[in-house]
Amino acid sequence: MSRVFPYKSAIVVTCFPKQSEWLAKEIEALDYDVDSSSISEVEISGYMDDCMRLNMYLRTASRVLFQIQRFRANTADDLYKRVKAIPWENFLHNDSYFSVTSFVRNEHITDDRFANVRVKDAIADRLIEVTGKRPDSGPNRDHVVIHLYWKEDQVRLYFDTSGNTIAKHGYRRIPFKAPMIESLAASTILASGWDKQSHFVNPMCGSGTLTIEAALMAINMSPGLIRENFGFMHIKGYDEEAWNGYRRLARLQVKKSPEFKIIASDLNKNAIWSAKENAKTAGVDHLIDFELCDFRETPLPEAPGIVMMNPEYGERLGADKDLEELYASIGDFFKKRCGGYTGIIFTGNLDLAKRIGLRTSLKIPFYNARIECRLLKYELYQGTKRIRD
Repeated sequence: MSRVFPYKSAIVVTCFPKQSEWLAKEIEALDYDVDSSSISEVEISGYMDDCMRLNMYLRTASRVLFQIQRFRANTADDLYKRVKAIPWENFLHNDSYFSVTSFVRNEHITDDRFANVRVKDAIADRLIEVTGKRPDSGPNRDHVVIHLYWKEDQVRLYFDTSGNTIAKHGYRRIPFKAPMIESLAASTILASGWDKQSHFVNPMCGSGTLTIEAALMAINMSPGLIRENFGFMHIKGYDEEAWNGYRRLARLQVKKSPEFKIIASDLNKNAIWSAKENAKTAGVDHLIDFELCDFRETPLPEAPGIVMMNPEYGERLGADKDLEELYASIGDFFKKRCGGYTGIIFTGNLDLAKRIGLRTSLKIPFYNARIECRLLKYELYQGTKRIRD
C-alpha cells in the first residue's frame, strides 16, 4: 500500500478499558516503539503496511486506526470544509462503500450521528465533483471504515484498517450464556503470567474462549489467520501479495502441538459441545482435552500450571446464596487439589471472591463490558502453606 501511502503517520490501536498495558506489550514484542498510551489505546508511528501486520498478530486489540489527517474545527461547517478538501479520490474506489464511526466531544454537536453525516456528505460531495459518481455509504463496517475523533476543536481523521472489530477473533460461532470477548480473554491470560510451557486448566469453561485463546498462544497461531476480511482490503493501493506474504509468514511461525496439557471442563453438556465446535473453527480442537464434569472433578496433571476460572458473579453479596457457596467451593478446590499450581479467578464481584478464603498474590483491574472486574492470582503451595485473608 506504499504507492498510495508512501509516508509514516500516527497509528492508534484501541482496546477495551484497562487492557492497554497488555496491548502495549504485544506491540513492543513486534518491535514497535510506543509513543503514548492511555486506558484504552496505544499510539505508535508507522506505514499503512504496518497496519496489516498489526491486524494479523494482535490478540488484545479492538481496532487499528491509520491517521489520514489532523486539523482544527469548531463547527460542523468547519468540519465539512476540511474533510471535503481531502483528496478522497486517491483513497477510495469509484464503487466504494464506506461507513463513518466517531467519538465526538464538541459543544456545538449534541449528537455524534450529525457529525457522521457531515463527514459522509463531505466525502460524497468531493467524489461526485471529481469522479462524477456518488459512493454508497451506511452502517456496515465490512468495507471502508473512516473514524472521526473530534474533541473540542481538535479533529483527527482515520482509516479504521480493521473494519469490524478485531476484538472478536472469528471462531466463536456458538456462544454459551455470557461469554468473555476474545481480546479480553487474551489479555487476562497474558496478565496471569502463564508461561505457555506448563499446563493450562480451565474448569467451568463455558463456550471455551479462555481455553481456545490459550491453545492459540501455545502454538503461536496468529488471530488474523482465522479472519478473511479487513477494512484495509477495500482501500486503494491494497497490496494483496503483501498481505499473502504476512499470512505465509504467520503460518510458518505456528509451532507444533505442545507437550503440556490444555484442559477444558464443564458440567453442562451444551457448554462442552459449544466449546468443542468453537475450538474446531479455530483449528485447535485437537490440542484441548474436553471433560464433562463438575469443576471439582477436573483432571489435573502434575504441577506446575495455571488453573483459570471465570465463574458467574452476582450483582451484590447476599443476592444469590448459590454463588456464595460456589466461590467457597472454588477455594476448597484450590486448597485440596491444586497444590503447586497458580490459581486465577476473573470476577466482577470482590465480595464473592472473599468466599474463596485465600490471600491473593496479585489483583489486576479489568473491565468486562461496563462491569469493573479483577483478575485475582493465588499461589497455591504444596502442603500447608496456605494463608487465609
